[in-house]
Amino acid sequence: MPASELILSMFITIRGSSSVGKSALKTWLEGLRLWQTVNDAPWHCGCLLRDTLRGTARYAPHSSHQAKRDPVTIDHLKALCRHLDLTNAFDIAVFAVAWIAFWCCCRLGELLVDAKFDPDAHIARSTLITRGMAANCTKYTNFVILRTKTSMEGASIYMSDSTCDCSATSAFEHHLSSNTNIPSSAPLFAFETANRSWAPMKRAWFLDRCNEIWSKEGLTSIKGHGFRIGGMTHLLLLGVDPWVVMAQGRWSSQSFLLYWR
Repeated sequence: MPASELILSMFITIRGSSSVGKSALKTWLEGLRLWQTVNDAPWHCGCLLRDTLRGTARYAPHSSHQAKRDPVTIDHLKALCRHLDLTNAFDIAVFAVAWIAFWCCCRLGELLVDAKFDPDAHIARSTLITRGMAANCTKYTNFVILRTKTSMEGASIYMSDSTCDCSATSAFEHHLSSNTNIPSSAPLFAFETANRSWAPMKRAWFLDRCNEIWSKEGLTSIKGHGFRIGGMTHLLLLGVDPWVVMAQGRWSSQSFLLYWR
């Protein structure tokens, strides 16, 4: 140490070729670079290493590529409308999350808790919520999330009232008014439980409930990112300008083109 560019290139070629995909190769190099930085050693990266990485990635095995995820469609959401009990606190929270994740092109991690609630990362009931009327007389509701997958600076989730059973703003307000005995420090989509307490809506619970209903309707099972993909696709099919869709989904680059279905 420090490892020369030639040694790094040989490592990527010998250990990575026909073994792993490009993302794994990049992760290996990031780990090596971090280790050398910790040890105050220079990092030798130039044209040779970059070209080696590009060439080796072409021999990635088929197993290293994930199939494109299926999108949540409007039919999936209509099925939720038919089967969710909107007098049940848990189902009400599921309903709100589903419509917001779809119309606002959200990652589920921006709305839900995976394991333990982290007040510095997860959105709480005390988040800033703004309501108003747009210039075209459409009601809107916005709330602030602390961070996105790609940004630590936080962002705003924008909802417009579609004035129908599929309205994200109506589902959100119904959730807030139905789950009133929730402390402000709790997750935004926490729900009341039978013992007069509350529980955070977890990603696994949410997806299990959705897929349970979709299975009954003969619809395909969907993973969490399908809401973001399906919402974006549906907005495009409605004729919404792609740049508006890009802003709605908080994409900072044209990477959202990869999600077009």
